[in-house]
Order: sequence, then C-alpha cells, then structure tokens
Amino acid sequence: MNSSNDSLAMQRITRLVDENSFMETGSLVTARNTDFNLADMNTPSDGVITGHGLIEGSLVFVYSQDASVLGGTIGEMHAKKIAAVYDMAMKMGAPVIGFIDCAGMRLQESVDALDGFGQIYAKEAAASGIIPQIAAVFGSCGGGMAVVPALCDFAFIEKDHGKMFINSPNAVEGNRIEKCDTSAAAFQSSENGCIDAVGTEDEILCRIRQLVGMLPLSNDGSCYTEKCTDDLNRVCENMEQMKGDPAFLLGEIADNHVFLETKRDYARNMVTGFLRLNGMTVGAVANRTELYDEEGKLTETFDAALSAKGCNKATDFVRYCDAFDIPVLTLTNVKGFRTCMYAEKHLARALAQMVSVFASATCPKVNLITGDAFGSASVIMNSKSLGADFVYAWEGARTGMMDAELAAKIMYADAPADVISEKAKAYGDLQGSVMAAARRGYVDLVLAPADTRKYLVAAFELLFTKCAGIPDKKHGTK
Repeated sequence: MNSSNDSLAMQRITRLVDENSFMETGSLVTARNTDFNLADMNTPSDGVITGHGLIEGSLVFVYSQDASVLGGTIGEMHAKKIAAVYDMAMKMGAPVIGFIDCAGMRLQESVDALDGFGQIYAKEAAASGIIPQIAAVFGSCGGGMAVVPALCDFAFIEKDHGKMFINSPNAVEGNRIEKCDTSAAAFQSSENGCIDAVGTEDEILCRIRQLVGMLPLSNDGSCYTEKCTDDLNRVCENMEQMKGDPAFLLGEIADNHVFLETKRDYARNMVTGFLRLNGMTVGAVANRTELYDEEGKLTETFDAALSAKGCNKATDFVRYCDAFDIPVLTLTNVKGFRTCMYAEKHLARALAQMVSVFASATCPKVNLITGDAFGSASVIMNSKSLGADFVYAWEGARTGMMDAELAAKIMYADAPADVISEKAKAYGDLQGSVMAAARRGYVDLVLAPADTRKYLVAAFELLFTKCAGIPDKKHGTK
C-alpha cells in the first residue's frame, strides 16, 4: 500500500529535491473511515505523500497531494499527515513546501474532514514567523483549501492546470466562466495578492529551489545564505535609466545580478523581492513608475504614487522580512497618493499599516532615494523619521513637501510668471533639494548612481550586528 514512485505527486517531489535525497514518511497510512463503502476503496498514503529531502544540501519538508487517490481530497488521516510534517519542520527549523492538487473536502468523512482543515490551518498559523512556508498549486484548490496557500509566505500557481478559488466562477453573481475565469492562474496572480508567480511545473519547481536557497531556513537562521563571488565594488552602469523599473535596478546591484521578485503580477506599481549583497539576503521594496519586458521594451507606466494594494503588498513583505530578521532596502521614488474612489475607501488603512510595520520593524533598514521623495508618501517609504538606519540619495534626487514649481504657485498664487519661476528656483534650492535634506540630517549620504552597490554592501555589513532596543548591562564604567 505504499506510494508509487510513478505517481505524479511523487514525481513533483523528486524533481524538486536533490537527487536521491527524499525520504517518505507515513507511506503506509490509509483512510481510517469506513462510511459509504470507503473501506472498499484503495487509498494509498491517503492521497498525500509526505516526507523530507534536501535542496542544495538544506533540509526541507514536503507534502504533495495525489489527485489519483480520491481526487486528493482531505480526510482525517490526510490532514494528520500534513500536520505531522509541520510538527517535524518546526522542531528541525526547516521550511515546509506543499504541492496542492485537491478536489476539496472528502465528503465520506464530513466532520472529520472539517476538523482536518482546521488542523492544517492551525499548524500553518503556529509555524508563521518560525519557518518559511511555500505552496504551489498544480491542480484544483477551491473553497476552504484556498486558505492553505493564502496562509503560506509564498505561493505559486501552474499556468494551465492550476485553479484557485473560494467560489467557482459561475457562482459569482453576474459572471460566467466564459466571461471571466476567476479561478484561472492569470486572474488569481494579478488580483488576490497571494500568488508570487505563474509558470509551468518545471519553472515553479526551479523558482522554489531559488527561493529556498535565498531564505534563512528558520527565524534562528542567518541572513548570510551564500558566499559572494561578485566584485563588492562593482560599478553599476546605466542606473539612472533604470530607476523607473527598480526590478532592473535591483538586478544590477545584486550579487551576480540575481533579483528574485515576489508577487510580481499584483500591484505592479510596488516591487518586492530578494537579492544578495555580499552573500547576505536582503529584502527590497521599491516604487515603480515604468514596467519593461525581458527585451527591454516599455509595456506599462504608473503614477509615482502609493496605492492601497501596493501598500498592502509592501506591508506583508516587510513583516515577513522582520520576522526572519532579513534586512530591508527601500528604493524611494514617489510624489504622493493614488487618486481614485478605491483609494479613498482603502488607502488610509493601508498607509497606516505600512507606517506601523516600518516603524516597528527592528531588522536593519536602509532607504535609497533614487528620484523624487515628496510629501508624506515619502515619509512612509522607510524614512529616517520612521526608523531607517541609513538614508542615502542619488545625486539629482529631489525631496521636500512637493514639486518646487507647484509650491511656488500655491504660495504666490497672484504673482506674475517671472516671480513664480524665481520663487520656484529658490524653493527648490532651499527646501526641495536632496542637499537641503542632507543638511538637516534626513539624508546621510549623497552618492553617484554608479556607486550604489558598494555603498549598500558597506551599509548592510555594518548593520549586521544591529541590536534593537537598549543593550543589557550591569552598570556603566565611569
């Protein structure tokens, strides 16, 4: 009754982990319930393969639902196996990776299946902030099962066969699946805020391996995840041309040009993701005004404004980084707030949560102003006021309450054009330049864009031993 090595669920695991490293647990478990002729059905491993293996030599725990066994539905023993994986992972301080391919709750087990859902939810909640949790949706993931990847830190969905939904598309009032498939990978990736990337199975497995290699294995792990083989003083070319799309900028400054973007289809005006600087994993949050494809063609533009969805995306990401003591780098290029009805309904709360997470985060925090940093929107982007350890700015960056010309028009509304022009220049010099902010201590260093990498490497090296709060001592020495 043990699991077949030919099952798709097992194949996914063996393609994920290092060769010959997977050890299955609970392979002899079967369904315990006998109602509705369930005892007469063949239920090897009760529809889920569980165990542990290695990714680049690092321990990971894995569960993979087997849709060939009762549709991969969750029953009593199925859930207990997943819960046991979580228990072992938390004891060992290692990530949990779940492959979801599930027809939902097993009807033959009813209340036992409901309790199973609750057990899985509880284990995910308990593990949150202790170990990384990663999910990949390879088949159906509907109803209560959709909560599982949403509770994970990172989630992926297969582009053709992955389906994630709370209610089926046809159950949504005014919608038909032919009109809008709300369960499809493209919709979920861009709308629900849980999905980090869409791709083929092989692309997702590769992405998970990259992610595991980039993250501390637990909240006791080190943010130094790899030895650096890149030049620490490497000059970064064409940085000013990249500032509209910080994904390219972050790739340029990162060790070996590797930047792993998260939630890339959701709230695309805000960029989040991971890079390494001298082997240290750093989380990045950045404002985006331009989006380029892989061929370098401009595909979309955005206002330099904070949006509710963008703030929520940044807040969740910074909260994760702080839980695992991963340093945070912010790239600021913002002029204000999104203006629309949705923003008026949701933005104030989203801004408040973003302020709270930046102000309370004790991990190392560095802010780099790459373009404009105007108004209270710039304050919220990890400013010195909110506790940034260092604030750097590129030469030519602008800071202040607002654009100098607009400020002059407000202050001298009835003045002629030449007076407004004169006052705008004066305002820019006195209140709207990065040097004005630096003279007041709000910016620590003004640097050339080409020197960005070496200064950021040095900053995070210094902050590696950062101690939050007041260090314990018996008494002073004088």
